[in-house]
Amino acid sequence: MLFLLLLGPDRAFAQRAPTSANRPWHSSQEEPIEDAARKLRQLRFEIDPNQMYSLAELIDLAERHNPETRVAWERARAQAAALGIARSELYPALAAAALSQTDRAEDLSGARFVRQTIQDFQVELELNYTVFDFGARSGRIEAAKAQTLATNFAFNDTHRRVIYQVEQAYYRLLNALGQEDAASASLSNAKTVQQAAEERLAHGLATLPDVLEARSATAQAEFDLQAVIGSEEIARGDLATAVGTFATAVIQVQPLDQVPAPDAIDDAVDPAIDRALVQRPDLLREVAEIRSASARIREARAAYYPELTLNVVPAGHSAYGIQQQFPRAHTADLVGGVSVNLWWTVFDGGARKNKLAQARADAHAAEAQAEVTRNRIADEVWAAYSNLNTAFRQRRASLALLEAANQSYAAALESYSYGLRNLLDVTATQRTLARARSADVLARTQVLTALADLAFRTGDSIQQNATKP
Repeated sequence: MLFLLLLGPDRAFAQRAPTSANRPWHSSQEEPIEDAARKLRQLRFEIDPNQMYSLAELIDLAERHNPETRVAWERARAQAAALGIARSELYPALAAAALSQTDRAEDLSGARFVRQTIQDFQVELELNYTVFDFGARSGRIEAAKAQTLATNFAFNDTHRRVIYQVEQAYYRLLNALGQEDAASASLSNAKTVQQAAEERLAHGLATLPDVLEARSATAQAEFDLQAVIGSEEIARGDLATAVGTFATAVIQVQPLDQVPAPDAIDDAVDPAIDRALVQRPDLLREVAEIRSASARIREARAAYYPELTLNVVPAGHSAYGIQQQFPRAHTADLVGGVSVNLWWTVFDGGARKNKLAQARADAHAAEAQAEVTRNRIADEVWAAYSNLNTAFRQRRASLALLEAANQSYAAALESYSYGLRNLLDVTATQRTLARARSADVLARTQVLTALADLAFRTGDSIQQNATKP
């Protein structure tokens, strides 16, 4: 014990809690964990910073490299293995053993002790098989089958969520890029107004407060542009993370004006809700949970009936023995046994009754949960459909607003150059135009985001005939 304590003091220390609450814990055992954490960074895949990626390409990368899909896949594989374990009960279990034993003793023979040595060697096979159990095995197998379906639907749901994350991050980046273009145009307009004010001041046609007001508007436009650039950097990091790489990866995407967006949707809300209720993987997973719970009821009910098992043990036996003053003896034979066992629990203090009641309650809870999910899905599709129609109307309104703001700004700037309008009117129209540009970009990306949200809520995004963009 002393040798072991001296051999591993660091290991013994690592198994203890920190010595105090007022300072961080550090030990030499941190180093291998830190090395393993560094290796995780090397597992990332590389993004070509010069390639222009479409949304479909980014979704394909995410489905192949996002670790969430791999986690769900491994869980589905583990559940498939659990189904194989449950099915193995349909077959007999065969075990082999080789036994060797030497016994040496002093046996009393008459008035003296005689030394006796026996060497025993045995090769044994044991076969166990459940002949009949009134549905207990089939209940476990059916429950495992349903759980396998549930994990497969959960795997599909992970893909649905990953696709949605990429779409949302992609459209946020498009919005940030569009807002950057709008802010740059607003900054250019502010500089134009400032230049006009300074020229009028140089000719004695404007006052210094007018120039200061124009400079203030330019500074505000510059401030807004820098804020949008920061939002763009964050959006790029979100998109890279959704794809499955580090946030520092540079992903080039198409400009917003090159991404087509419809003006209306032909699908009605009722067919969309109907599709969602038959193809949403989270609802299908809960329906599979109902089947699993029903199988557990059959398994619990089978405990009220007897279980018949067969046990076969063939063995090859060989023994050598020797006693003092006697010659060596040897025997060899094929031995073993066959037994048929009938096991029937007569009384268990209510355990079977309560297990059956528990299984029935779990089944009823699974049914109720599926109803809750069904109602929630219908509400989500309805809200997504309404948001999409609202986005279409806002898009049309933003186009009219942008056109009016452009005309107002141009007229105000021209009138100011002729001395017919004051600078406050020009800066007011310039700010209105900046807001209109921002609203136009936001309205365009809201249409795309609402379309993606509707596909996410209905489950269309993971269907075989779905167009991922």
